[in-house]
Amino acid sequence: MAAAAVSTASSAAVTNKSHLSSSLDKPFSSPSQKLLSLAAKTLPKPYHHHHRTLITAASKNPLTDVVSSKPNPDGRSFDSYFDDDDKPREECGVVGIYGDSEASRLCYLALHALQHRGQEGAGIVCVNDNVLKSITGVGLVSDVFSESKLDQLPGDLAIGHVRYSTAGSSMLKNVQPFVASYRFGSVGVAHNGNLVNYKQLRGELEENGSIFNTSSDTEVVLHLIAISKARPFLLRIVEACEKIEGAYSMVFATEDKLVAVRDPYGFRPLVMGRRSNGAVVFASETCALDLIEATYEREVLPGEVVVVDKEGVQSICLMPHPEPKSCIFEHIYFALPNSVVFGRSVYESRRAFGEILATEAPVECDVVIAVPDSGVVAALGYAAKAGVPFQQGLIRSHYVGRTFIEPSQKIRDFGVKLKLSPVRAVLEGKRVVVVDDSIVRGTTSSKIVRLLKEAGAKEVHMRIASPPIIASCYYGVDTPSSEELISNRMSVEEIREYIGSDSLAFLPIESLNKLLGSDSKSYCYACFSGNYPVEPTGKVKRIGDFMDDGLSGDMDSIDGGWLPGSSKVQKKTILNEVRTS
Repeated sequence: MAAAAVSTASSAAVTNKSHLSSSLDKPFSSPSQKLLSLAAKTLPKPYHHHHRTLITAASKNPLTDVVSSKPNPDGRSFDSYFDDDDKPREECGVVGIYGDSEASRLCYLALHALQHRGQEGAGIVCVNDNVLKSITGVGLVSDVFSESKLDQLPGDLAIGHVRYSTAGSSMLKNVQPFVASYRFGSVGVAHNGNLVNYKQLRGELEENGSIFNTSSDTEVVLHLIAISKARPFLLRIVEACEKIEGAYSMVFATEDKLVAVRDPYGFRPLVMGRRSNGAVVFASETCALDLIEATYEREVLPGEVVVVDKEGVQSICLMPHPEPKSCIFEHIYFALPNSVVFGRSVYESRRAFGEILATEAPVECDVVIAVPDSGVVAALGYAAKAGVPFQQGLIRSHYVGRTFIEPSQKIRDFGVKLKLSPVRAVLEGKRVVVVDDSIVRGTTSSKIVRLLKEAGAKEVHMRIASPPIIASCYYGVDTPSSEELISNRMSVEEIREYIGSDSLAFLPIESLNKLLGSDSKSYCYACFSGNYPVEPTGKVKRIGDFMDDGLSGDMDSIDGGWLPGSSKVQKKTILNEVRTS
């Protein structure tokens, strides 16, 4: 069997009564100047996010590069300081552009707009004279690409990818888009999601002689395309997608076509737009379309394959599909507020979540603040509904890097204090409602409550703009194992005691469903209920923990990454408790 060769490619309130390969070829004095130089027509707001300082081994073949975090003099990994980043994380964002002579530069800007979906790696594949050229690297989009690198990517067809991952010595080889050569040509792919039958498919392919270069589930898709005997290429994609299960929003580039595919359930978003010159654009969010001045046309439908070539745009149905199950966390946390996701404004959704909390879990307070940035819109909704002023009680630093050194005399809650600074003038002597989008492990929430009280807050009331998370996600979101999720182990009152707040309330799932109305059945709530639309079978790796980076040895020996045996009784008990509390 032929093998694809990857190349350079709820809640009434409970009350308390007691870099790599991207050193810039031309220096720029600021991120703004760099973006202006690379794309003079459009100047986005500079995006600042922490990223690793990396030591790299130079290599002509990125698949053999070795990347490691810079060692800390005190022996402690810099990553350990960021255990406080207690949020689910979206795995990646994708872009595809056809019909624009500056496709790679537009792709660069679109990826910049999607930077919030992944900060650890970025890549672009461009097609010129029927040749697929790939440039990938570790770090932010602005770190990976320079003026000279984009000059190496001419052509009017491009796909791009930004990626979040865990740290690991083999991280670069997993940065997408992947490029594969097979007997009928070359193909590049960028994938957002997670295949729940990845291990089974990979095992079958390896038994038949396939050789894998990465530990990413995306590579399975390339192998399936390579071994397919279907003609033309479009049918190879369809045949491959009939074998994979789970979440996938993908863009493919061939010598003459751009293809966009979305899984039958539509777990992850994928939208289509068009620039004034007729160029067709696909992206994970509409914010990417806005930046490159493309007009939003529609979503790529669940189960749909859209093909763009010199003949125009064609669409086929991938396979009969069930009721859509779009990820509700796109509206709660992942997407930018200015995006339209699954046909709904993210801003309006989050503001409504805050209004619901103010109505269903009111509390006497003097000021409403948010945990920035994801809690801001919900906090605005809460404050407006409650008739209480919204203030900036926490200031977020957007310049936290990986190369700081902690003093020898340890500072309590060091990681949180680096990123969030309380404003004493807002908090001192006040009864404070603090709105956040979610609680995962609870570690960050407890430190935030302590931070606010140390700054003089008289009372701290936590309001969470999502239902309790009691189950892991297997559809492209990096979440802890169920055993680590605090809402899977504790009642609402126990969580309140753990984080130290004076009261705690979550968004009731019934109210969330009521808000969504007739669309409520079209969303996936697996992380809130443990009921999976596509039931993971056997052993299923969770994205982020070990799947992508530095995986060696027997995968069966790795703890915490497989589907738990059975804790459904516990989950149902907690869910009922949350709903009736």
